[in-house]
Amino acid sequence: MSTRDIARATALHGTVRVPGDKSASHRALMLSALAHGESTIEGLSPGHDVQATSVIVEQLGARRVDGLGLVTIIGPGEGLSASPHELDCANSGTSMRLLTGLVSAIEGVHALVGDESLSKRPMDRVARPLALMGATIHGQGVPITAPLRVEGSSRLRGIDYVVPVASAQVKSAILLAGLSATGPTTVHEDVLTRTTTEDMLRSAGLEVRSTPEQEGCAITLVPGRPRPTSWRIPGDPSQAAFFAVLGALHECAVVEVLDVDGSPQRIGFVDVLERMGARVTLVPGAHGLTLTSQSSELQSTEVYAHEIPSVDEVPILAVAAAAAHGVSGFFDMAELRLKESDRFNGSMQLARSLGCRVWDEGDDFFVEGLGSAAAFAPFTFDALLDHRMVMASAVAGAAGAGCTIDGADTVASSYPHFFDDLLALYE
Repeated sequence: MSTRDIARATALHGTVRVPGDKSASHRALMLSALAHGESTIEGLSPGHDVQATSVIVEQLGARRVDGLGLVTIIGPGEGLSASPHELDCANSGTSMRLLTGLVSAIEGVHALVGDESLSKRPMDRVARPLALMGATIHGQGVPITAPLRVEGSSRLRGIDYVVPVASAQVKSAILLAGLSATGPTTVHEDVLTRTTTEDMLRSAGLEVRSTPEQEGCAITLVPGRPRPTSWRIPGDPSQAAFFAVLGALHECAVVEVLDVDGSPQRIGFVDVLERMGARVTLVPGAHGLTLTSQSSELQSTEVYAHEIPSVDEVPILAVAAAAAHGVSGFFDMAELRLKESDRFNGSMQLARSLGCRVWDEGDDFFVEGLGSAAAFAPFTFDALLDHRMVMASAVAGAAGAGCTIDGADTVASSYPHFFDDLLALYE
């Protein structure tokens, strides 16, 4: 486990192009593998999580060919087939949950495994609906965790399912299984989650209908096989969020992030920062949004989980709250406890390390800000094998008084060149 020292930046100026969107990268690999023939992917995320998915679709029968800035995936005409080897999802919850749906529709027995962290994350939320479709899934304990044993079936049935906890991963697992089902599959969500899967299914020639329902949506998929597609993956908004906060926190900064995915469900963090008084702008470009963030004086706000359905940006927003005037509240954040680490306690501990008064009430937590990142204390932080906690710590150190991060190499799961991109902004 590596340790990384981050010095305070005197000033921060420059342009960053973050890795390709992790969510879209996973799905592009899976849909390309399911298609018959050659698909190309431009901008595929280089992170270890996406690499795990790539290795697994090859184990299932697809072929990958790497070119200059372009990845070609060749899906077998006869379709994917079970592998005699374990499917190692490493630290990637997206890989495990989505692939559980995908292999549920492939005849045979599939063994999905992960590292120690992933093996603690709940998988019953995908196992339950997939069992209703006709797959058999065995895991460890209650609620079940990995390793998983999935007995796939080519005769799955379509279902009409209400997702109990808003989750794009659960929705996606059901829809991927539904591609081979007998009859349509409908997923109801009471909070809108990222539409990456539905959008990409449509791009691959599938019939998908999205119907508004109160605050949520019903998504209906007609079974079919994806067609080969040329995918262009935009920059990952969740990664851009770290640089958005960095630019706002430092007293001498202008930071620009190019070609960011602008899906409404992915950029809720921008609304939060604008409420706080951050000088953040989004300008459409040829291949996504250009996000610009510059030095700002921040005020406290209230952040609700439904604004950021994946809650992935909460750790870095907690750092923003630490630099704000007043008390910020983060509400309905139970899902944070079920990520790569316990990000609920991790976000609180990080803010506390900076010198803030922090407390929790049930699934809510509160950060009393210091009024400026210049007031941050130097700190040492154990990132608990969580890439987002690594990046949040690094931003706090760069904008504040510096820091030491234990477990810094974990950042490679999503953003292998994060520290290079961060240090390139230093002046």
